[in-house]
Amino acid sequence: MRDEILSIDDLRSLARKRLPRILWDWVEGGAEDEAGLVRNRDVYAAERLLPRYGRDMTGRSLATTLFDRQYDLPFGIAPTGYTGLLRPGGERMMLAAADAANVPYLLSGVSAASLEDIASASPGRAWYQLYPARDSAISLDIARRARDAGYDVLVLTVDMPVEAKRERDIRNGFTLPLRYTPRLLWDGISHPAWTLSYLTSGGLPALGSWSAYARPGATPAEVATFQFAQKYPVQTWADVEDYRRLWPGKLVVKGVLHPEDANRAISAGADGIIVSNHGARQLDRAITSLEALPLIRAAVGDQAVVMLDGGIRRGADIAIALASGADYVFAGRAILYGVIARGEAGANEAFGILRDELSRVMAQLGTLSIADLGPDVLVPRARA
Repeated sequence: MRDEILSIDDLRSLARKRLPRILWDWVEGGAEDEAGLVRNRDVYAAERLLPRYGRDMTGRSLATTLFDRQYDLPFGIAPTGYTGLLRPGGERMMLAAADAANVPYLLSGVSAASLEDIASASPGRAWYQLYPARDSAISLDIARRARDAGYDVLVLTVDMPVEAKRERDIRNGFTLPLRYTPRLLWDGISHPAWTLSYLTSGGLPALGSWSAYARPGATPAEVATFQFAQKYPVQTWADVEDYRRLWPGKLVVKGVLHPEDANRAISAGADGIIVSNHGARQLDRAITSLEALPLIRAAVGDQAVVMLDGGIRRGADIAIALASGADYVFAGRAILYGVIARGEAGANEAFGILRDELSRVMAQLGTLSIADLGPDVLVPRARA
C-alpha cells in the first residue's frame, strides 16, 4: 500500500506535510551548519552488528528495569518542547502512548500542558525535565511543584548556557509568539489541517507550568515571552547540589557529554545521567551521544544509571546504544513525528515500529533479553 506506515521516516514525511514550514524547521532544525544532525544519524549507520544463529529465539523479551521499576521496553519518550503547539493536546497524547507501551515519558520543561495536569492524568508515569530559570526562586518552586505533584524523577538540563545559533529559525523569523507576516499567513493557508486545529483549539497554547510566574491574567503570548526572558541562566555544579537537597526522588542530569562532567554530576548527587547533545540543536560540532556514551560508561562504571538520547530512528539504533553501554534509551523526534502526523495513534505507531524492529534485531543477534545486548554484538571499529 502506498500510504502504509512502515518506518519512522514514513511518519516523518507525514509530519512534514502537516506542519507549516516555520514550525517544521523549528522541529527538525539544528545549530549552524546542521552537520551535527547528520552525524547523529551517521554514527549509528557506521556501526556493524554481529549476528548469531542456531538458537531458539521464541522467548525473547524487551522488558527492562530502570530505577527499580519494570518497563516493557528499553526506550521511552525524550522531552520535546511545546508539543501542544505542534498538535493540540500533544503532551497528553504522548502520555497516553507511554501508558500503552509501559515506558517513561519525560515531560518537557516548556510544555503546553502543566506538570500538574500530566501528573494527575497518569500518576508515576512521567518524569519532569527542569529548564532552570534566571530567577532561581522560579526554578526551585517548579521543582517543589513537581515534587508535590508526585513526580519520582527530576531531570535537570545543563546543556544550554547560551542561546544556540539556529539559522533556519533566524531566516524564518521564528519567535514565540509567532509574528503574522504575509509569508507566515501563506504558510498557514498551505497547511490547512494544522491551521484549522490550531484555530479551533484556541490558538497559541500557554506554557502551562510557567503561567503562574507571569503577570496575573497574562496571555499565552506573554507567558511565552516571559519564559524566553528566563532562559540561559548561569548553572554550576553547586546548583545540582541544591536540587539534590530539595529533591527526594531520583535526580538525573541531562546533556552530559564529557566523562569528567559525568563524574561531577555524580559527586553532586545525581542518580542518573542522560548522555545527550540536545538533538544537535546546541553545539553543531559537538560529539554525538553515541560517541560519548562509552567514554562516560567507562568513567562512571556502575555508580549511576547511564541513559542516552539523540538520533534514534530504528530499532537497530536502540540495540546499538544498549550494546554500547546505555542502561536505557530515549527517543524524541521519532515519537514526535507520530504525534504531529496522526496524534495519539501516530505515537502508538511509532512505538510499534521501534518495538517490532528491535525485537527482530534481537532475534538476529541471538539475544533473548535486553541484558544480553553487550559489546560482543558490535563489530569492533576504530573510533575517533
